[in-house]
Amino acid sequence: MTVIDQAPAAAVPKREKSRAWRKMKRNKSALVGTVIVLFFALLAIAAPFLPIPDPVATSWTAIRKAPSAAHWLGTDDLGRDILSRMIWGAQASLMAGIFSVAIAVCIGVPFGLIAGYFGGWVDMVISRITEALLALPFLIMAIALAAFLGPSLMNAMIAIGLSAMPIFVRLTRGQVLAVKTEDYVEGARAVGLNHFEIMVRYILPNVFAPIIVQATLTIATAIIAEASLSFLGLGQQPPAPSWGSMLNVAKNFLSQAPWMAMWPGAAIFLVVIGFNLLGDGLRDALDPREA
Repeated sequence: MTVIDQAPAAAVPKREKSRAWRKMKRNKSALVGTVIVLFFALLAIAAPFLPIPDPVATSWTAIRKAPSAAHWLGTDDLGRDILSRMIWGAQASLMAGIFSVAIAVCIGVPFGLIAGYFGGWVDMVISRITEALLALPFLIMAIALAAFLGPSLMNAMIAIGLSAMPIFVRLTRGQVLAVKTEDYVEGARAVGLNHFEIMVRYILPNVFAPIIVQATLTIATAIIAEASLSFLGLGQQPPAPSWGSMLNVAKNFLSQAPWMAMWPGAAIFLVVIGFNLLGDGLRDALDPREA
């Protein structure tokens, strides 16, 4: 039992957590990304409680008004307050990014774990299907699935999640192949633990760090995909606010009201940059080879 006792536990030791946090604090770009992500997340959570206009309320006397004291970011083609729609649109974009990646992780990680652990024909079947899916461009696959499922935010999240799932299958499989030959895994087999216990208690915790990093980076990709689907009319449906659908409307008024496209475009840019910086910081912080 000595080998198993020395194996990494499912919970990360406190010293490892503190080491990772110290590395994160030294990484200024990661802190900037964290601040950006937290800012937009807090906006999305606080949207129902903020003293802002109704995001779907129209005003025929305030159509395409420039930013002013009454409307800080201006109004759109129906007189709706852009600031209000931006804040409520953050809910749709962040929810799409997080839930679609959660779908990809919940489906992809178990398949990758099974393929890497058992090998043989199981690995061959899962790997060939994964490679076939990876051969399809991510956004093209998401558009095709969203069109098949029908236009809605929920269907867009499912489409994005299924399109991102092969990434996590391949990543998890590769990590499991490297970990399953470690001494603590062999020791667990020697004392008679079943396959499920070995995978859940001794393999999964030790391959989860790169999965977390990949998930953080994939959220940024998913937010862009949701904006693209909404821009094409396959995501969040009007009049509900979404940054992608706001850009879809704004493209018709670029010369008359450029602020309609400026703000949602800037928000998408900042959130994607934030998640990428955060993901790079997590990758460095969770890398045991880095001091």
